[in-house]
Amino acid sequence: MKPHLTGSRIRERRVDRGLKQAALAKLCGISPSYLNLIEHNRRRIGGKLLLRIASELEVEPQALSEGADHALLDGLRGAAERAALVEDEAQRVEEFAGRFPGWAAMTAEQSARIEKLERTVAELNDRIVHDPALSGALHDVLSMVTSIRSTASILAQDDVEPDWQARFLRNIFEDSRRLSDAAGELVGWLEAEEGTAVSDRAPQDELEDWLTARDWHVAELERALAPSPEDLLADDPGFTSDVSRATAAAFLQRYRADAERIPLARLREAVDAVGPDPLALAERFDTSVPRAFRRLATLPLSWGAGLIGFAQCDASGAFTLRKSIPGYSIPRFGSAAPDLPIYEALARPLIPVRATVEAGERFVALAVSAPVRAAAFGEAPLVECFLLILPDPSQVE
Repeated sequence: MKPHLTGSRIRERRVDRGLKQAALAKLCGISPSYLNLIEHNRRRIGGKLLLRIASELEVEPQALSEGADHALLDGLRGAAERAALVEDEAQRVEEFAGRFPGWAAMTAEQSARIEKLERTVAELNDRIVHDPALSGALHDVLSMVTSIRSTASILAQDDVEPDWQARFLRNIFEDSRRLSDAAGELVGWLEAEEGTAVSDRAPQDELEDWLTARDWHVAELERALAPSPEDLLADDPGFTSDVSRATAAAFLQRYRADAERIPLARLREAVDAVGPDPLALAERFDTSVPRAFRRLATLPLSWGAGLIGFAQCDASGAFTLRKSIPGYSIPRFGSAAPDLPIYEALARPLIPVRATVEAGERFVALAVSAPVRAAAFGEAPLVECFLLILPDPSQVE
C-alpha cells in the first residue's frame, strides 16, 4: 500500500458525498482531529480503519490506497523547486497527484525534459566558449582567409611581374587547401554525419575518460622504446573525432617527454625520499615545476596516485583537463571553485601558490602557471595553469 495520497483520496470522496468531516469521523469511530490528520496525509492508515472508511464512503479500499509513487512525487517536488513555487503551493504536490494523476505525471515529465534540455544547452555553450579544438579551428579559418585576401589584393595590382604572379597564385592554392581542411574540421565539429547523433562531449571529456580507465598512468609510454601517441590511439573507439584524437595525441606527446625527462624508476626513489613535493622533485631532476606536477598526477595507482588530484586550465580559468579524487570533485570552471588558487597562479607565472580547501574534508591545493610558448616582443605571454590537490597532511593519521 502507498499511504502518501490515501488521505487526499479520502477527503475527495467525502466531499463528493457531501459528508462533513465530523460526521465521517463519528461513523468510523475516530475523532474529527484524527481524521483531519489522515486527510492531510499526516497519519498512515491501513487495516480495519481503511476498510471501515471505504465502507462508509461506499468505495473499494484499493480506490483509496492506490496513489502516486515516490518517483512521481519526487518529480513534482523538483518541478516545484525549479519553478520557485510559493511554499503553500509546493506543499500540495501530493494532493495534486492524487486528484489529477495524469496531469501530475505530464507536469513532472515535462519539467524533467526541460531540465535535461537546459543542461544540454549549457554543456554545448560551455564547449563552444572553451573548447580549445574549436578555438583552434576558428583561428585557422580566419588566418587562411586573411592570408588569401592579402595575397589576392597584391595580385589585383597591374604591375606584378609574371614570376611573382606564379608565386602568389601558388600561395593562394596552398592557403585555400588549408582553408578547406580547417573549414571541414570546423563543420565536422558543429554537425554530425547524416544518420548520426551530434555528440555533446568535448575532446577533453573523451581524453579524461580514456585516462580514467587507465588510472591516469600510461605504462606504454614509460618504457624506453615507447610507441608513438598515434600508434597508441589507433582504432581506439573512445575517440569519436579527429579533433579528439589530436587532443589526446598532444597530451600523450607531452606525457612521453615528461617520462623521458623524469624516468619512472628514478621518480619512485625520489617520491620515497621527499614525498609528493613538486618543488623538491623539480629541483632533484633539474626540470620545471609544471613537469613535476604532471608526473605526480600520472604515478601508478599502487604508489598512492589515487589520492593526487590534478587539473590544467587555460588563461581564462576554464579547466581543459581534470583528475578528481575521492572527496574532491573538480568542476569544469575555476570560477565554480573560488577557493582554488588558480587565478592567483595565473596572475604570477612561475610562482608556486598554495592554499587549503575544504570539501567536507581538508585538502591542500598547489598551483603554478607557465608560458605555453615564448612570447613575441610587445605581446603578453600565453600561459596555462597546473593544479595538484593532495590530502592535508595534518588530517592524515
